[in-house]
Amino acid sequence: QVQLVESGGGLVQPGGSLRLSCTASRNIFRTYVMGWYRQAPGAQRDLVATITGGGSINYADSVRGRFTISIDNAKNTVYLQMNSLKPEDTAVYYCNAERTFYNFWGRGTQVTVSS
Repeated sequence: QVQLVESGGGLVQPGGSLRLSCTASRNIFRTYVMGWYRQAPGAQRDLVATITGGGSINYADSVRGRFTISIDNAKNTVYLQMNSLKPEDTAVYYCNAERTFYNFWGRGTQVTVSS
């Protein structure tokens, strides 16, 4: 079992920045694909970014160039740096850890982009 705890959400003005953190209960980054997903009210949960243990990174088109995913192995933490935030980035952001037969989710952190 793996527990994932997100933090760092909040209210920010358009154009601002936030950094989300996801701390895992143990170091799993070499064997799991770590990801950030988001879900706006009334919408499905969508992929934001993923990173593998080998360092391969994938971004949704809507965030590429504005968001950066990274891992700190020493802290068992995966980050999502979000810059140039837009109102349409408002959502609950979830951390995910996935490999064959295993899929774990955090409880999510709210990000609201509004003036």
